[in-house]
Amino acid sequence: MTKDGLPPLRDVIAAYGLSAQKSLGQNFLTDLNLTSRIARTAGPLEKSIIYEVGPGPGALTRGLLMSGAAKVVAVEKDARCIDALKDVQAAYPGRLDVVEADALMVDEMSLIGDTKGFDIRIASNLPYNVGTALLLKWLTLDTWTPWYKSMTLMLQKEVGERIIAQPRTKSYGRLSVISQHRCRAGIAFDVPARAFVPPPKVTSCIVRLEPQAHETDSPPLPVLEKVTAAAFNMRRKMLRSSLKALGQNPLPLLQAANISETARAEELSIADFCRLAQQYEAVLG
Repeated sequence: MTKDGLPPLRDVIAAYGLSAQKSLGQNFLTDLNLTSRIARTAGPLEKSIIYEVGPGPGALTRGLLMSGAAKVVAVEKDARCIDALKDVQAAYPGRLDVVEADALMVDEMSLIGDTKGFDIRIASNLPYNVGTALLLKWLTLDTWTPWYKSMTLMLQKEVGERIIAQPRTKSYGRLSVISQHRCRAGIAFDVPARAFVPPPKVTSCIVRLEPQAHETDSPPLPVLEKVTAAAFNMRRKMLRSSLKALGQNPLPLLQAANISETARAEELSIADFCRLAQQYEAVLG
C-alpha cells in the first residue's frame, strides 16, 4: 500500500486491465511523488475545488487529494477507468466527484456546482489528442475573468513551448498570442517519458497559467483571433500580403496601428496584435 492506503498505481492499472488507448491520447502516470509535485504546483489547494480532466486510474487525482485539495471534480471519458476512480472516491469520502463525460462537451460550472468560499483551479494531465483543444476552450470563454483561478496542465513540451513563446522565435504563433493575452504563463518543469505507462515518444511539461485582467480598450477576443489567424496562416509573408485575408486593405490598418507593412507575423508583440485588432474592429464598425 502507498501512503494514502491505496494500492500502487501499477497494481491498479493491472487489476483493472487498463491498457492505455492511443485513440484517447492516454499515457498513465504511475509515480505519486511526481503527481504530488504537480499538485503542489497547482496550489494553494486547501480552499480550492480542482477540476481535473482525464484522470485515468487516478494518479494525479490521488496526488491532489493527498496534498490537501478540498474537493476534486474529475471528468473521465473512458468508462474502463471509472471503477478505479470509485476506489479513490471511497478512500476520500465527500472529496471526489467522478463524472463520465467528454470534457470538450461539458459545461464545467454545472458539474462543479456550489463554489461558495472556494477557488476553482484546473489541474490535469491532459490527453495528448485533445490537450490544445481543451486549453483553447478554457482560454476563449466569452466572459473574462473566467471561472477558474489558475490552470496547471501537463502537455506535450512542444505545446508548452508554443504557449510561452516570444516574438521572433519559431514556436511563436496564434496559441502564444491568445495564451499570453489572457494569462500569465510559464513552464514549471519537464516530465520525462519514463514517468508514463506506456512511455510516449515525446517529452511532456507542466504549464501553469493564471488569468490576467484586460485593459478596458482590449479588443474582443474573436477579432483578435481573426487577425492572428490571417497573419500566421501565411507567416512567411509580409503583413501587407497576409492580412488581405481579412477582406480589408491592410495598409491603412497597419499604418493606424503603427506597424510596418513589411513586418511578418512572428515579429509582432501581443500589444502590436491588440492594436491591430482594435483598428480592424473600428473598420468593422
